[in-house]
Amino acid sequence: MSNEFTERSKNVKDKLFGQAAFDVEHAIGMYATSYCTIPAEGIYEKDQLESLKPVVEKCHIYLIGYTPRIDLVQVEQKERLLVLHFQILGKHHSISYELPDGLTLSREGEDYFLQDSKGERFWPDAVEMQSRLSAKSKAIGFEVKYIGQAYGDGGSRNALDRLLKHETLQKIALKGAPVDHRITLLLLEIQPSNQLITMMNPYAQNTEDGPSRIRQGLDKLYNTSEAERISLYEAALIRYFYPDFNKEFKDSFPSTNLKILQDCYEKDFAAVIAEICIDELPFHLWSSSVPPKLRHLAKHDLHREDDRRIFFNRQPLQAP
Repeated sequence: MSNEFTERSKNVKDKLFGQAAFDVEHAIGMYATSYCTIPAEGIYEKDQLESLKPVVEKCHIYLIGYTPRIDLVQVEQKERLLVLHFQILGKHHSISYELPDGLTLSREGEDYFLQDSKGERFWPDAVEMQSRLSAKSKAIGFEVKYIGQAYGDGGSRNALDRLLKHETLQKIALKGAPVDHRITLLLLEIQPSNQLITMMNPYAQNTEDGPSRIRQGLDKLYNTSEAERISLYEAALIRYFYPDFNKEFKDSFPSTNLKILQDCYEKDFAAVIAEICIDELPFHLWSSSVPPKLRHLAKHDLHREDDRRIFFNRQPLQAP
């Protein structure tokens, strides 16, 4: 290793880590573990929702948004490949499946299906199909227009309970979706246990309070309720996506005046982090403030001082 690189490493170390206020900093992290997506009008279809009930009952966060209309325009079998052709916002896209031996494409009226030698019918799962189409085409976006939560007493209310009598959803429905779009709902289940992210920095200005700061972090880890976690996650996403129809938290989060952050400030946490990292999502989330992406990390510093902003703000050291 060259002397130049060694000197650069020392300078970067002093600049990046030596300016930090404390040797122990914490962030509370939250992430979505599962999801359910349905068209807005589908919330009234009780029979169709029955199969989704095990997932829906665990979802306390909901996103309301616009997704493009997807039209299946052609289905064909090419040897052992099933090829599906779609029209999305005036453009053609296709995906294909390798067919197992014994399955062939058949049609009855306007309905296509795969059939085996016994006459049993099959078809690819609709959500998996859209996930594959979204990953390949990058043409299916979910424009986030509103974010909310429902929790109730001990988690007794889920997102769907709230949406059945939701004034903002009704307002969005009355306004109507853009041409060739529909109003879609994304329900999210948040991880069932607390997650503490800790950074230890031996080069910080204060290295004497580490043990007490570790205890504070563990106290927050074990004493943050699910209701608090849901509220923090909602607020973090609202500030991140900045949806048109939200009012609360868009400009006030984070703040020492917010009740949901009071304990975080009392225990001197540095950041709140909310993630949506689900590879199977059938669209890319976006808003006027966030470009379309499959994975999102909403990270908010709780302090304005540069010496407290230590989570994901620094550039890694690069070799010359």
